[in-house]
Amino acid sequence: MKKLVKNMYEVFEITGYTADGSGVGHVDGQAVFVPRTLVGETWETKILKVTAGAAYGKAEKLQSPPSPLRREPACPLFGKCGGCATLHMDYAEELKFKLDKVNQALHRIGGCDFTIPEILPAEDTEHYRNKSIVSVGKVNGKTAAGFYRQRSHDIIPAENCLLQDKASNQVNQAVIRMMIRRRLEPYDEKTGKGTLRHIFTRVNREGQVLLTLVSARGFGADTQKIVKELVDDCPQLCGIVLNVNKTKGNSVLAGDFYTLWGSSEITETLCGFSFDIAPQAFFQINPPQAEKLYNRAVEYAAPNGGTVLDMYCGTGTISLCLSRKADRVIGAEIVPEAIENAKRNAAKNGVDNVEFLCADAALAAAQFQKQGIRPDCIVVDPPRKGMYPEALENLVQMNPERIVYVSCDPATLARDVKQLSAHGYEIQAGTAVDMFPHSAHVETVVLLSRETNPLTVE
Repeated sequence: MKKLVKNMYEVFEITGYTADGSGVGHVDGQAVFVPRTLVGETWETKILKVTAGAAYGKAEKLQSPPSPLRREPACPLFGKCGGCATLHMDYAEELKFKLDKVNQALHRIGGCDFTIPEILPAEDTEHYRNKSIVSVGKVNGKTAAGFYRQRSHDIIPAENCLLQDKASNQVNQAVIRMMIRRRLEPYDEKTGKGTLRHIFTRVNREGQVLLTLVSARGFGADTQKIVKELVDDCPQLCGIVLNVNKTKGNSVLAGDFYTLWGSSEITETLCGFSFDIAPQAFFQINPPQAEKLYNRAVEYAAPNGGTVLDMYCGTGTISLCLSRKADRVIGAEIVPEAIENAKRNAAKNGVDNVEFLCADAALAAAQFQKQGIRPDCIVVDPPRKGMYPEALENLVQMNPERIVYVSCDPATLARDVKQLSAHGYEIQAGTAVDMFPHSAHVETVVLLSRETNPLTVE
């Protein structure tokens, strides 16, 4: 077997993809990961790093005709800022890669035989993100906003990000113009000097923008002048919020929030419900795709009514969607602000068969069990790291007929599915949803049950 070493060159064919969308080839049985390559292409590759399990390379020269699935990336920053992973792929190939990624995780990590048959594509693959966070700093001596280069804190200026809503791009640049006019210095994490750290925007379907200025300190006597300049320059603004973040770490939002002008929240419609969203609240970044995801989750969870528990309920988006089919919905979430938001959203929409509890998933499940609540279905939508073992064990103890698992990470979904299968729950139906076009991320919703055929999906 040939031993791979750093800086050597090898020629080989790309035969698959990694979870992050890099191409995979083999040299004498050794896997080599090569970003921005496509299956079927043969590349001369420079080996950059070798580990016990794999090697990492850089595609240097294409030795075969380019794949018919290759396309010219629509963004000049592709490969620099780290925000996109699949801009070089035809969209059909991107969807195939993502569906394969989900199924490979379920088979290899989860040990299950079920294969998810479909992925729901996005109608809009550009400018779909309703939430934008850009960092502010100096680039070649000039104030700029953009994204960090991979594995660094070097800012890559991005004036017209292909994924962010166009209104976000416009507001971001208005803030930079204001900073230059007023000689407002960006925060320097090394010296602790300067003010503005990040620009955070949320955009709704009507084009309104809620702007949050994340600063190491306030703006003092200049505050109202800054607000007036931004409001005059950005008619789409519905509110300006100041977040004074004095932390030394990488947290974007931390500390105190102050409403400088207009509203402290933005209103968005999802599945026919109206939601008020604060800057720090979680909300899906692609509403049209979120509606497809949630509609499928409701279809799996409550085909015949009954009681449904919505764990990790956030601001109550899935809970309210479930309220249309379930007789009773109970939502649980550890973030107090999110629970208060959820209660207000339920009241605002006139939903009276939903209640909310502020507790982490494990404690909430234990409390429900103690109260003798036996749900017909439990819906979980955990963060990327998946469910804690205690929460999963308590969930199973309630013995629901069905469990609907919404996941943003196929690997942790597969891990938890394996644990659930040890308790007799098997996947009966599943759908992948392309929530994040041009990235390597994919959402999945699966139905698990101890029944053989609890639901027939049309």
